[in-house]
Formats: sequence, structure tokens, C-alpha cells
Amino acid sequence: MLIVALMAPMLGAMADHGRARKKYLAVFAGIGTTFTGLLVFVRTGDWVLASGLYVLGRIGYAGGNIFYDALLPHVAREDRIDQVSAYGYAVGYLGGGLLLMLNLAAIMRPDVFGIPNAAWASRLSFVSVAVWWALFSIPLFRNVDEPPTRPIPGESRNPVRAGFQRLGETFREIRRFREAFKFLLAFWLYNDGIGTIIVMAVIFGAEINIGSSTLIGAILLVQFIGFPFSILYGHLARRVGTRNAILFGLVVYTGIAIGGYFLRTALHFWILAFLVGTVQGGTQALSRSLFASMIPRFRSAEFFGFYDVSAKFSGILGPLLFGVVGQLVGSSRLSIVSLIVFFIAGGILLMSVNPEKGMRMVREHMV
Repeated sequence: MLIVALMAPMLGAMADHGRARKKYLAVFAGIGTTFTGLLVFVRTGDWVLASGLYVLGRIGYAGGNIFYDALLPHVAREDRIDQVSAYGYAVGYLGGGLLLMLNLAAIMRPDVFGIPNAAWASRLSFVSVAVWWALFSIPLFRNVDEPPTRPIPGESRNPVRAGFQRLGETFREIRRFREAFKFLLAFWLYNDGIGTIIVMAVIFGAEINIGSSTLIGAILLVQFIGFPFSILYGHLARRVGTRNAILFGLVVYTGIAIGGYFLRTALHFWILAFLVGTVQGGTQALSRSLFASMIPRFRSAEFFGFYDVSAKFSGILGPLLFGVVGQLVGSSRLSIVSLIVFFIAGGILLMSVNPEKGMRMVREHMV
């Protein structure tokens, strides 16, 4: 996460300079698929190999997302950007859920799939992820055109030097895109809470003695519930506005965090998992589309580089707070409640964002 966060703005600026968003996406997707597939060679005790391959695969995934997200304002009309982003997340949840279900079935019943044992089924699951990832990348590379770019006066032809020039220009102009900058700060706060719930939910459930079958089932439930509700969120944004739809999701997340304190049974865990599935994809999709609508399209990779920094660093404070509170009180029940500070603070800052003003500034900048 730290490696990608430090690289993201510079890589985005270089991609915008060289009109190379798809090229950079292909490079990082190649890194991700290759090192994910190589995890098949990890055996019991190979923690150094596993860690190295995992880090490289994660860099490929996180780095590729910068340029994938940067294509959004180029492939979606302004009046459809929320729906396109929501459909993207929806089919992502569906695809991830189907593949996860297939791999879990192979791990639990390897004989049915002609696999010697569960250990081999686990190892082969990484190969299936790599193949799935590569296969469903093909339509993008075949059918999506490389977006145009706009040179900066006096810009160097050297991509690295031009990258630094573009970053300097962005810092000088950030006040012109003040609404997008305020949104980034709000996103940094509330996404910290969302990310912590995603990462810590299974750990929390195991601590309060929720069975492994329920934990696995809940993960699958979130995937499949996320599919229709991400689409519904795209339509909700059209009715109430993108910012208000995100705020509604943060209210639900606040209720989930408070409800976690009273969680006692497997049924309670199922209910909370269902609620997470109703808002997780939608809030992420609309956050992406709202930011995309308030940045200059010809510098989308650069700005999404900063968005990616915000997303990566937001995974630090939440787990830290979760862990510290848990250590102080001896239980994770208050830890999950403590996450409401991120949703409340992020929501308050989000309320100060004026999307219409942000979009107007982008249109004026393009003239």
C-alpha cells in the first residue's frame, strides 16, 4: 500500500503526459496477474516467497486501478457517470463472488474437481484468479480508446521530468479545484472506516466465536448482495444526487458500527453482512464518479493518482484505532463502535462539498 501510494501521483502524471493510461494499466495488470499466478508454488512454510509474491501482486492490482479509474470520465457521459461507475462495481462484485464460490467449492470438495487435496485446491485458486483477471481485461484493451491529453506549456519531452512538472502544476492549481480537494479529505476519512470494516470484519467475527462456515458465507453474501445494490445506488444518485446518496450510505455504516457492539449470534452477523453488502459497492462507486466529475478529464490519471494516495493511506488510521481501542478495553466490541468517528467526520466534511461548483470549475478550465 505504501509503495503504491508513494508512486501513484507520479505515475499518473507520467501517464497523462505520454497519453499512456492503457499502456500503464497493461503493465500493472501484467505484474498483478503474473505474481498472483506464481503463488501456486507456495508451500507450507514458504512465508518469505508468499510475502514477496503477494506484495508484487498487490502492487500490480493497486497500481492498475489508478489507470482503470482514470478512464471513467472518458468512457461515460457526464449525465451517466454515476451509473457507469456503479455498473462497474456491480459486475466486479458478481464476478468476484462467482470465482470465490467456485474456489471455495474446490477447496471443500477437491475430489469432485479432480484435485488431489484441499491444499492443492487452495494453490490452484491463485492460478484461476490470474486467468480470470487476464481474460476479463481483454475487452477493455480491445474496445476502449486511449483518451486524449493536453500538454502543459513548456513541458519536457522526458516523461519523468514532465511528471514532476505536472505535479508542480497541480499543486499550484489545487485551489482551482477546491471542491475536489475537499472531497479527497472527506473520502480519506470515511473510506478509512469502510476499509477497516472490510479488513477487520472476519477477525472481529472470529473473536466473538462466529463459526468459520458463517464467516465464509457472509463474505459470499456481501459479494452477491453488492451486485444489485451497487446498480440501485447508481439510480439513487440520479434521484437524490450523488453526494446525498453517499451520505445515506455513511448513515447506514454508522448503524452497522453501532450494531456491531450488540452482535452476539450468527444471525446477527448475517444481518450486518447483508447491510454491508447494501452500501459497500454503492458508496465506493459513487465516490469514484463524484471525484471524476470534479477533475479535468485530460489530467484524470494524475488526479486519480492523488485519489489512490487517499485510498491507500486511509487504510492506516482505522485499523490502528480499532487495535488500540481493543487493547485498552480488552474487546473488539468498542473497537467497531469507535469507527463511527470516521463516518461522522467524513460525512460532515462531505456536506461542505459543492459538486455543482466543482463541475462548473472543470468546464471553465477546459475552455
